[in-house]
Amino acid sequence: MKKALFFIVIGAMLVWAIYDFGFSGTDPTSLTGSGESADTGLEIGKTAPDFTLQTLDGEEASLSDFRGQPVFINFWATWCPPCRAEMPDMQELYDNMDIEILAINMTDSESNEEGVATFVDDMELTFPVLMDMEGEVSDRYNVKAYPTSYMVDAEGKISHVAYGAMNYNTMVQEYEKVK
Repeated sequence: MKKALFFIVIGAMLVWAIYDFGFSGTDPTSLTGSGESADTGLEIGKTAPDFTLQTLDGEEASLSDFRGQPVFINFWATWCPPCRAEMPDMQELYDNMDIEILAINMTDSESNEEGVATFVDDMELTFPVLMDMEGEVSDRYNVKAYPTSYMVDAEGKISHVAYGAMNYNTMVQEYEKVK
């Protein structure tokens, strides 16, 4: 009986692995598609994948809207202590440098949207906060650590990737490389 149960469990795991690999949709390693070039990817020197999300204010914003200027993309959540700690530095960078910040809230991990709005108001953040309601963009950018940041140059190429919080000096150093 134990052998039969063992083989049933192994068989079910094999069927799931085949289904997940072959039929689950987009290959997570392939970021090209819908108008993106073969040069699109998450590595330094590759063109950052485009996305469109709604801002906290209800407007739509796309990464491609900011082509021609450096962009600091930051994936964060209100419950994440390192994310909270770097927000004042991000605001200072936004205030002092000619850079666009797209702070992508991983809204699917939040308890509610109102908490995000309260957090933004309490921190007096003035840069765009985008809402990743379904986690599609954070999945596409393979976000595993919080916060995760991408520095993108004016041509849309990734110049720096940071897993974990950055301080103001590091942000400025990376900005200086892309301006």
